[in-house]
Amino acid sequence: MNLNFFKKSLPTIIVMSVFSVIMVFVIYSILNPKKRLPIYNPADVNPRMVDDEVRHITKNHKIADFSLINQNGKTITQKDYENKIYVADFFFTRCQTICPIMANNMERIQEAFKDDTNIMLLSHSVTPVMDSIPVLRAYADKKGVIDKKWSVTTGDKKHIYELARKSYFAVVDEGDGGIQDFIHTENFVLVDKKKQIRGYYDGTDAEDVDRLIEDIKLLQQEYLKK
Repeated sequence: MNLNFFKKSLPTIIVMSVFSVIMVFVIYSILNPKKRLPIYNPADVNPRMVDDEVRHITKNHKIADFSLINQNGKTITQKDYENKIYVADFFFTRCQTICPIMANNMERIQEAFKDDTNIMLLSHSVTPVMDSIPVLRAYADKKGVIDKKWSVTTGDKKHIYELARKSYFAVVDEGDGGIQDFIHTENFVLVDKKKQIRGYYDGTDAEDVDRLIEDIKLLQQEYLKK
C-alpha cells in the first residue's frame, strides 16, 4: 500500500523538488545580485576633476578620439583600442615619486592578462616634449612593456591634457595644456569596449590594483553574457 502510494506520488515529489531548487536559486540571486561595474559620466565624478565644459553631462560620455605616438613611433588612435578593455594612466619618464610604482603596477596588470588580446594598457606622457620616441623606447624596455599590449605614448601636450581633463577626468588641477601647465596623478582609469569609463583606481596602491584586476575580470564576464 505504502509502496504504491510512493510510486504514485513520485512525479509530484520530483516536480516539487525541482521547483524548490529553482526557488532557492531565484531567492539567492535576488539577495545576492552579481556585481556590475558602474558607468561614469561627468556628473558622476568629483566636480574638481571635471572640466567646466562637460560637468553637466549625465549620460553617454565616451573617451574622445585621440592621436598619439607610441614607443615604436607608431601613431596610436581609437582604432587600436576598438572593442578592447583598457587601463589608462598619465606619467612621465623622469618621475621618481609615484610613476615607478605606477609602472610596476601596470606591469602587474599586463602580466595578469598577458595572453588576453582583449585587454590593453595606454600610458600618456605628461611631459611629451622631453619624452621623445627614443626615450619612451628605452623606458618601455626597462619596464618590460609588451608592445602589442601596452602603448607608452607622447604627442601634442594640449591634446594629452585635454584627454586627461575632458575624457578621463584623471586630474584635479585646472589648466590649458600650456608651457607652464603640469599634471601629476596616480589615477588608473578602466575603460570598456564602448569607450565608457567603468572605474577609478589608485595606481600606487597594491590593494586597489588588485581590485582593478578583479574588476577587469568582472567586465569580461559582462561581455560574455551578451
